[in-house]
This record gives sequence, C-alpha cells and structure tokens, in this order.
Amino acid sequence: MRTHSTKSELQQRYAKVFEMDSNLDRLVRRIELLSSVNPINIEKEKQRFFASKFNEEPHFKYPKLKFDPLKLQRLFFSQRPDRLADPQLEALYRDVIYFYSNMVQCISTIGIEDEFYYNSLRIYGTPTEKDVQNAQFILHFDEEPLGPEMEKIFTGEEAKAYFEDFGLAYDFPLQVKFATHIAADAMVSNINKTLLLKRNAMFSKNQLLTLANHEIGVHLVTTFNGLEQPLKIFANGFPKNVETQEGLSVLSEYKSGALTLRRLKELSYRVLASDGLSKGYDFRTTFDMIHNQYKLNRNDAFSITLRAHRGGGFTKDRLYLSGLKKVYDMYTSGAPLDLLLTGKVSIDYLDSIQYLKEIGLLAPLIHRNHAFEQDRNSNKTLDFILRNLS
Repeated sequence: MRTHSTKSELQQRYAKVFEMDSNLDRLVRRIELLSSVNPINIEKEKQRFFASKFNEEPHFKYPKLKFDPLKLQRLFFSQRPDRLADPQLEALYRDVIYFYSNMVQCISTIGIEDEFYYNSLRIYGTPTEKDVQNAQFILHFDEEPLGPEMEKIFTGEEAKAYFEDFGLAYDFPLQVKFATHIAADAMVSNINKTLLLKRNAMFSKNQLLTLANHEIGVHLVTTFNGLEQPLKIFANGFPKNVETQEGLSVLSEYKSGALTLRRLKELSYRVLASDGLSKGYDFRTTFDMIHNQYKLNRNDAFSITLRAHRGGGFTKDRLYLSGLKKVYDMYTSGAPLDLLLTGKVSIDYLDSIQYLKEIGLLAPLIHRNHAFEQDRNSNKTLDFILRNLS
C-alpha cells in the first residue's frame, strides 16, 4: 500500500493516468444528458394533452445541441487506455470512454424516437422480469391514508429556504436556483453543483424531507466528495453510476423517515412505464395504464409518463427500484457504504475503487450522509417490502 504518497508524487507516478483523466474531464464537461433531455415546452403540451381528453400525443421540443457529436466522439476515442500500462486502470478507463461516448450518441438523437430509445438502452438498460415483479409486488399493498404532511402547501420560496437551512448541516456551499424546463420538482445539476427547483411548484412537508435527503444528502454529497478526489472520474461519474446513486438516495429517504409506501409505488409506476417502452407503448397508452388502470391522478400520471417518454424513450427511471434493492442488501449485510459516497460511483466498480484506494488514488471521505447515521423509519410495511424484494 502506498497511501502515504503526496499528491505530487502520485501525479508523477501515475502521470499518464492523470493526463487521460484530465483529458476526459474536459470532454465530459460539455455534456449533461438530464438537462438536454428535459423538454422546453412541458406545460404547454401538458395543457394541450389534458384539453384533448388524453387523446392527442404531446409534441415535445428540446434544447439545441451545444456541441458537435461526431467530433466529440472522435475525441473520446482518441484517448489510449492501453498506454496506462496497468490492466485494471486500462479496463476502467476503457469502460469510461465507451460510457460517455454512448451518452454523446444518446444526446445527439434526442427527439428521434427509435434511435434515442435504443441509445438509452445502452446506458440504462430495460426493466428485467424481476424489476417488473418487484414493482407489481409493491403495488399490491394498500396505501396509507394521506396525512397533513402530504398536502402541497409550501411555495418554491419556502422550499428554497427549507433546503438552505437543511444544507447548513453539510460542509459544502449549497446553491438553490429555480428552473423552468425540468421534469421533476427538484434535481441536482452535477456540472453546476446546484439544486434546481421547478418554478411555480408546490411542495408538501414530506416531499421537502424526501428531496432534502435524496438530493442534498446523496446527490450533492457525492458531487462534492467527488471533487475532493485526485481523479476527476469520481466527480464526472463511473459507468452505471445512476443505479447506485438513486439506490443510495432512496435509502437515504428510508433512513431519514421520509420514505412512504406512496413513494415506493411512484418508483414502481416508473418501472412499469419504462417497461411499456419495450412493448411499443406510445405516450397515450402509458398514461392510460398509469391513470386509468392504476388510478393515479392525472398530474402524477402525466409526470411519470413524461419521464419515461422524454427524448423518445428514456429508461433511466427503471433504476431507482433496482438500485434501492442492491444498496439496501449491501447495507443490511453490514457492509460499509463509505466507498459508494466517494463520488458518482457504482457498486459494479467497487473492485476498481478498492484498487484505486490501495494504490493511493482515493482520498478519505469528507462529506457523509447524516441519514445513514440514524434510523428514523417506523413503517413496518416498508421494512417487510424491502426485505422481500427479489
């Protein structure tokens, strides 16, 4: 083990690794899939869809590309992992190059239904039979009566103040800004290190607690931990990091006492909406399934359908439930979660992260998730469900 080496010594010893890592960082900074795939005319198309009594397909518009996809892909593939002279590092960075090249390809086809959908599959996959069974298992449970904590009575400004107060417990700068063109009520922009809130959205007390522990407690914690690492791959993201990130985030909701059966059902509807894409469902068919078959109100059904169909078929949402299952199993086995908080990393690459730690290329964890240090869940039904997901 050589963890005592200084940063300058590490940079000399692994000069080619740092060079490639820095090169990739400059390329990755140009792309952010989530901001590119969010339509810019959501509210207009939502009203048109409702006015048509759910009969007319929405026609979404997307931000213009800010880069030349072909040129950017060429730059990714001009990198030479074989020059690293270390089989484990070579394999890791080769996977990273393919991961981000696929992301560029995905962004370049936003709005072209079949092409975008198949490119999305390369990054996020499609729900497995087990994923669908888990979703249907959760949907069989009777939902709890809605309490006052579920009423959407807090304005965006009140939510902003809540998140800023919540962020005081963390030793990193918290920026909260309003945005118009986002599909969720709140999301983290990793590139801008900012928590974005949907303008004009209203929030419930439970939703504030949920979003605080999900977005700040995990997404921003791993953003800022990643920035503390010697290698920029930790801040930009390992391949398959989304499943682990979302699994950690929902576990944070659970440990903080924010997770509800209603929320688990929302994640289950997302799995079914993603599964519908593989069956050829259009927007109207997915909406009909969620709204009429499962009796979800039209606003929430629209939101879930939008998330699945944006871009032309976006399967990212299938990963929340499977990610929760993987992280929950790791947590209940007694394994520490520290390595998963070191940045935008993946359970699939734990061996690579451990190797980076052994050769001195992993810095100690600075920011921790406070919810993981407590156990505020008192819902026995949730305990039963999480223990019995397959």
